[in-house]
Amino acid sequence: MAMASSLICSTPIPTKFITKQNPLSNHSSNPIFPKLTKQPLRNLVVLSTAAIEAETQKSSAAKTPSKSLPFRVGHGFDLHRLEPGYPLIIGGINIPHDRGCEAHSDGDVLLHCVVDAILGALGLPDIGQIFPDTDPKWKGAPSSVFMEEAVRLMHEAGYELGNLDATLILQRPKVSPHKEAIRANLCKLLGADPSVVNLKAKTHEKVDSLGENRSIAAHTVVLLMKK
Repeated sequence: MAMASSLICSTPIPTKFITKQNPLSNHSSNPIFPKLTKQPLRNLVVLSTAAIEAETQKSSAAKTPSKSLPFRVGHGFDLHRLEPGYPLIIGGINIPHDRGCEAHSDGDVLLHCVVDAILGALGLPDIGQIFPDTDPKWKGAPSSVFMEEAVRLMHEAGYELGNLDATLILQRPKVSPHKEAIRANLCKLLGADPSVVNLKAKTHEKVDSLGENRSIAAHTVVLLMKK
């Protein structure tokens, strides 16, 4: 066996079987280098980079998980300045008070907050981007219009309200006499059962603008469930 190995290694290969070939000349079997027999090398480099990027994008897309989640959670916050000469509208209900929310629309802090919570849960832009205060179309608009659009987007995405918990923060007036009317209207706008809509109200212990009756704020958390 040793002799056979030596014989094979020592036997010269006829030059007629040796061909000089450019390693880049045969591109048909290489998906990265298409068959371009007369293209400059720099073009091949650009094309190979583009091909690699395309393959990487395909691979990443294949690994991207579905965005259809069984549930989604959103949080909304809003605050408005209270000024004389404006109506105070909370949850679509006109509340008697000596001042109201200064805003581009009707300044309904609760509905604005709920809209933002729904949009946030859906991963959409906030209320200010969808209904900008620079658009005269929304000047003095009722916030129920914004609610209707948010609810439409929720159903369009295949979700329904699981439950909602909202907190109003204001020093005056007292919300308790109007709480059920606000909650009932909120349920109506959401198309939701009252058992899944909760509303709370807190004072701010006379601290900062909220406690000094110069502003009003609201927080809302929503749970959206896949239909």
